[in-house]
Amino acid sequence: MSKTVFELVDQLPKDNMTVKALRSLDFVVPGEWNNLIGFDNTIRTVTGETDEDLIQQIGDRAIYLYNDKSEGYQRALWLYQTIDSASSALGAAALANKVAQNVPFLSMLGNLTPKPEKAQTIDLSLKLVTELLAFCQINGLPGDSIGDFAGALGDYGGESLMRMAALVCFDGLIPLGPDFIMATQSWINKLSPSDLQENPGFKAIGSMIPGGNPAGQLGFIGDSFGSVTGWMSSFVSDRGLTPQNVMSHLQSFVEISADKVDYVGAFLDMTTNYYEHTGVQTLARRLIERAAAEI
Repeated sequence: MSKTVFELVDQLPKDNMTVKALRSLDFVVPGEWNNLIGFDNTIRTVTGETDEDLIQQIGDRAIYLYNDKSEGYQRALWLYQTIDSASSALGAAALANKVAQNVPFLSMLGNLTPKPEKAQTIDLSLKLVTELLAFCQINGLPGDSIGDFAGALGDYGGESLMRMAALVCFDGLIPLGPDFIMATQSWINKLSPSDLQENPGFKAIGSMIPGGNPAGQLGFIGDSFGSVTGWMSSFVSDRGLTPQNVMSHLQSFVEISADKVDYVGAFLDMTTNYYEHTGVQTLARRLIERAAAEI
């Protein structure tokens, strides 16, 4: 890892396309996420400490834990970063730059095409598996701890819950529609190992997925997704989420016309890195909580 953990937290953007998209989901998980940036600021916020010496000690301990290769924090960050990179298309930087300049991007959407449903469902399931694997790395669990992860989802909060909300909304509801859970399970059941091997996301993180070979890994992906369908279904129904109301809130932060809705999934893939952004925040929080407890 080329950057230290405090650099990663210090350099999180205050406002960009990712932050705008996540803010549009406050109606889904009200008050759960504020864009917490800055390493010292995160220590103060997470611990409530004001003593400068203690803040320094907690920071030093958190940095030590992150740098310890026997811990899983760096591998968790790699997972968050890599799955985001894999779902981004060429030209993302240029398009994001245009958005940052507040230039209307509707004309650019004509250069995008909606992802085929098969590719979208694979990407959704791989992002879910990435969350499971990162959870295991952060908590020192074996990488195949599906039951532990599924059980922990009910306790998710803050940036971790926002990341799952974005997964459901941006990678599920918007590109795949209200039946995205059934559609994804149906596609997983029809996939062959070669389908998986052709996917950029799988090529990127496949070395971390349990299963031994593509056929076994496909089984693990199916089991992982199956373990959270109940949670996802309740999450959607309890909040009354639909592609329409997610789009409506997104449109209050980003200019998107009704006739371009089919392209929004591709646009979000290109211009956001919500897994990495919230993943850095999750890592910082977990490191700081552990460091404070150990001091």
